[in-house]
Amino acid sequence: MDRETVNALCAALPGADLSEPFGPGTEVWKVGGKIFATLGSDNRGVIVKCADVETAEMLKEVGPFEKAPYFHRSWVLVPFDTVEAEEAAHRLRVSYDLIRAALPKKVRAALPDA
Repeated sequence: MDRETVNALCAALPGADLSEPFGPGTEVWKVGGKIFATLGSDNRGVIVKCADVETAEMLKEVGPFEKAPYFHRSWVLVPFDTVEAEEAAHRLRVSYDLIRAALPKKVRAALPDA
């Protein structure tokens, strides 16, 4: 998995928008105005949301997932060099689905079908 693949996967998700609110090199993917994936300028991996803190802790314990710097404990860093592409794609989709489902009903209704 690499940055270009992550960007392509995120771009294919309905209603996903790319921005660089922290300046060039840090890409932030949002749905309905809420972040679901972040690519840092260090190019180590992608940061995604987990269902809860326990899931994030479990992923860090059993796999190569890492603590996501500057994010809540329910987010993890998915390293590019140690996570299989299929698992990384799954984590991106889970993050997107969690964030989208938590949006207000009116915002969700305005998004394209998922």
